[in-house]
Formats: sequence, C-alpha cells, structure tokens
Amino acid sequence: MSGNIAVNLKPKVIHVRDLTAHSYVLRVERLGMAFRAGQSITLGVRRMKVNREYTVYSGEQDDFFDVLIRDIKDGTVSPALHRCPPGEELECAGPYGSFVLEKPEDASRRYLFVATGTGIAPFHAMVRTHPNLNYRLVHGVRLLEERYDMADYKNYIACVTGEKGGDFSGRVTAYLKQNPTDSQTICYLCGNGRMLSEAYDVLRGQGVPSDQLHVEAFF
Repeated sequence: MSGNIAVNLKPKVIHVRDLTAHSYVLRVERLGMAFRAGQSITLGVRRMKVNREYTVYSGEQDDFFDVLIRDIKDGTVSPALHRCPPGEELECAGPYGSFVLEKPEDASRRYLFVATGTGIAPFHAMVRTHPNLNYRLVHGVRLLEERYDMADYKNYIACVTGEKGGDFSGRVTAYLKQNPTDSQTICYLCGNGRMLSEAYDVLRGQGVPSDQLHVEAFF
C-alpha cells in the first residue's frame, strides 16, 4: 500500500460522465484521502453492501476522485454506480496497491506505459499528476471510441483491433515487437492477463531488465 493507511469514507457522487455506451467516469468527493497515482480505491452503493476495486483516474492534486468504469452487463456494482445521481452517498475505502512511479521527479527517466481497455486508468492519474514525465503510452482497444480521453496524453499510440483507424492496426504486443524499447526504459504494464504475459516476454527479449518491468493485472 506504499505507506498509506487505508481509511473508510462515505463520499457523495458529484457526477457521471459517459465515454461510450459501455464505459463512464464516476466522480466522487475525495474527502481528504491521500493516495499515490496508480493506486486504487473500493466503491459501492451503500444499500447494496457490495464494493469493487477501481484504480483512481484523477490526479493527486485534484480535490475529487475520478474512476474509469466499464459497465458490465449483468454486473452488480458497475451498473448501480452508473445510475447514481449527484449527491448519493457511497461506500469508499483505500487507497490500495503499489503500482506507482518510484522517482517521478527524476527528469532523466524514460517510461513506457502499456495498457488495454480501462487498464489505462493508472496512467491517466500518473500523467495528470506529473505532466512533465517523458513517456510513451501504448493503448490496446477494440474500437476507436475506446480511446478514452486520448487528448489528455502528449504521446499516445492507439492499437486498434476491431476496426480501421488509430495509430496502429493490431494488438499492443505486435506494436511492441515492431517498435523495440530501449533497455533503459522503465516499463509499466496494466490490463488483461494475456497481454501482460506476452508484453512482458517481448520487453524482456528486447533487453529490458526485470526490475524495470512493473505489472498490474486489471481484469
């Protein structure tokens, strides 16, 4: 948990921002909870007594918490949170996790961020918190509409598999193979398990040391 003590809060919903028909950003009160970009919190509707863990999408300096959520069909928590009106009180606990930048103030560091789907959430928090990072973000999506808030990034590559368009046609692992990573680059990977395993092997094969590879399974 990177030195933070988990606390329990009851923040109110500020608003819900739809990104696609199946994904949205939920904004709730922060209520003073400290966290580091890359960490997660749990959220749930109080009457349901079921919480789920979501990586914080907003920056450390923001006075609110944003979380990026995919609305799971027949799910329990994600559809309920999507329907929450402004002012509804939620259950919240955290922060959790150690998927954080070690020395973000070091301007000599180069980063590679690799994500699939909503696994982009920790990287949005990182670049919002540290706007001067030297990074390349490679994001794997099926559809162009899933390039969530792409304008918020200064070096964003969309790898699109389900339709034409984007910056690269194919999976993120194919992009990594065709665009080798320097062995001095610090790599953070977040997304589905298959991508994580394959991308890890590709980067190790390109000479990136294991201690420069940070992995977070998102779903």
